[in-house]
Amino acid sequence: MSVNHTLFTVGPVEVRKEVLESMTRPMITHRSKEYEQLQERVVEKLHKTLDTDMHIMLSPASASGLLEACVRNGVKHKMLGISNGSFGDRWQGIGTENGKEVRKVNAGWGKAVKPADLEGQMGDDIEAVTLVANESSTGVLNPVRDIVKAVRKDHDPLVFVDGVTAIYGTDLRIKELDLDALVFGTQKALALPPGIAMICCSDRLLEKAKSVPARGYYFDLIQMKKMADKNYSLTTPPVSLMYALDFQLDRILKEGVAARYRRHQEMAELVRSWARKHHGLFAEPGYLSDTITVINRGDIDFSKLNKGLKERGFEISNGYGDVKETTFRVGHMGDLTVEEVRGLLKNMDEVLEAMK
Repeated sequence: MSVNHTLFTVGPVEVRKEVLESMTRPMITHRSKEYEQLQERVVEKLHKTLDTDMHIMLSPASASGLLEACVRNGVKHKMLGISNGSFGDRWQGIGTENGKEVRKVNAGWGKAVKPADLEGQMGDDIEAVTLVANESSTGVLNPVRDIVKAVRKDHDPLVFVDGVTAIYGTDLRIKELDLDALVFGTQKALALPPGIAMICCSDRLLEKAKSVPARGYYFDLIQMKKMADKNYSLTTPPVSLMYALDFQLDRILKEGVAARYRRHQEMAELVRSWARKHHGLFAEPGYLSDTITVINRGDIDFSKLNKGLKERGFEISNGYGDVKETTFRVGHMGDLTVEEVRGLLKNMDEVLEAMK
């Protein structure tokens, strides 16, 4: 029998027992009054915890599905995709695979995207710009506000942000950004099982979508909005996971959103301090993620390290994409505590000592 272990991974992340147990309530049909009330509660709490008045819609998908929805609903011909890692590259690829012309702006892996990277790249033909807030392959938290300001300096495209590993772990100050779409999912800093993706979207995006052909069905924001206005999902939602989302949002409100952000910062700083004593951080100083730390591997045998940790009840993540073989990642998000992170780091030291 395998040892139960706590996930300090990049996602899915650790889900508390009481959260899992909240999913065991009796099943209801997704066109019932009970379900309507459930979704209404959930969306109200999402608005409150995120401090946004954008439209919020839910989809039974991974966040990648709603990244595709942004492209299919918001771009007729041409978009600009900003990337500094695997997930920025993925969104560029989603654009290309959907037949859009994609102008690519690529910063170096481990580097933050800067406003200067956009000089000469914008034009009136760019309908939308895509950006990853927190690049989980590199541990870089991009300066979203500065980038949005630079994008809109002389032009007015739609702006889409992947907030997958930022939302509920980092305060993006959504109201100040004036975004057209912000996408995230349940399995990262919300600390739930995977299965629901969420999009905060603007009136501008919904209006643009009306004129964009071939939006498909599953991710047609117009159809999704019609059902959301009735507190229903366009297609069958994972009802049990909706119970857990409702339960978890209550827990976040009880902790306090500001307190949640502070806890993430404290956990991040502990892991960064540990990394600096070993082979260092991969991400550029000054732009470090509060939910994921990417650590230079150096001469550390990651397979042996993670095997040793699993035997002690812990699990961390390998590197990802182009830096898979030269880095490893520690996730410190969701409902993890500062004390639990200290325990992980102590065990990492002990396992590394035993490996010598």
